[in-house]
Amino acid sequence: MSQAQQTIEPNAQHRYEITHADLPLHCPMDGMSLWNSHPRVFLPIERTGGKAKCPYCGAE
Repeated sequence: MSQAQQTIEPNAQHRYEITHADLPLHCPMDGMSLWNSHPRVFLPIERTGGKAKCPYCGAE
C-alpha cells in the first residue's frame, strides 16, 4: 500500500486537535477507514465552545 492510500485507524486515539479545514467536524474523520468504525456522526463544535465528544467512541 502506498503512502497516499494509507488511512488513519479509527478510534485509535481519544483526543484529536483539529483546524478550521476539518470543519464541519465529524467522527470518524476524513482519512479514517470506515469499514471497522461506527456510523459517521457530525459534532457541533461551533456551538459547544470549541470542544465536542463523539457519542459512539468518546473521542474528543
